[in-house]
Amino acid sequence: MKRTALVTGASSGIGRATAAALAARGYRVLGTSRKPDQQQVPGVEFVELDLTSEDSIEALAGPLAQVDVLVNNAGESQSGPFEELPADALQRLFQVNVFGPVRLAQLALPGMRERGYGRVVMVGSMLASFPLAYRSSYVAAKAALKGFSNGARHELSPFGVWMTTVEPGSISTGISERRTKYVAPDSPYRRDFETMLAALDRNEKAGISAERVAATIVSAIEAGKPKARYAVGSNAPLVFTLRRVVPAGLVEKLTHRKHDLSR
Repeated sequence: MKRTALVTGASSGIGRATAAALAARGYRVLGTSRKPDQQQVPGVEFVELDLTSEDSIEALAGPLAQVDVLVNNAGESQSGPFEELPADALQRLFQVNVFGPVRLAQLALPGMRERGYGRVVMVGSMLASFPLAYRSSYVAAKAALKGFSNGARHELSPFGVWMTTVEPGSISTGISERRTKYVAPDSPYRRDFETMLAALDRNEKAGISAERVAATIVSAIEAGKPKARYAVGSNAPLVFTLRRVVPAGLVEKLTHRKHDLSR
């Protein structure tokens, strides 16, 4: 049976690579974009989606009722000192990174459950497991997404529907150019904030490819019983092992040292 997959944020980066990989494996693929007419990926049919708009999300109810696989990839990358994050920016971040993806999954699940098969992949971030200063809003949003997935998978697995989170580390996708940043001109945090951003950009430029993350997502989709979490990049097997055996304070220190924050 030919499966149907919907991949959000399929115009670039991980979403584009995942949509292309699934199409190459014979899936019927719907890819979302805010400007679908401007996108071209072989084998991918683009549909419009703006995660900041509830009407845009609800307009996909029909297609989502037919999908077997949902990859919630689209999102915003945000940085800033916790004290200075604007309320409207936080609300937008959680709408795009959490509430929107959750609603898309809710619209897809009834059809998956009735057909006895479904896969929902939440594309998270290793920062949800290794929190970083000046990335608190992004960390919180990705942790929330993982929390929904971890809890709901036990509700859904008896129906043949599996939820999983894929946590990439540093990825070379150009996302640093699109990251939203909030810091006051006279901020007392500015020096450390800019130090962290420079290290973040450096690590991402040396990061793994979007195609490698896409391969992990495809593996999760096609597993008989997908795991709760798949991590890829940034020496994931080693760092998650260390996280289990070394003191939490040391993990925190090493995470910040990697981003040139030694205090």
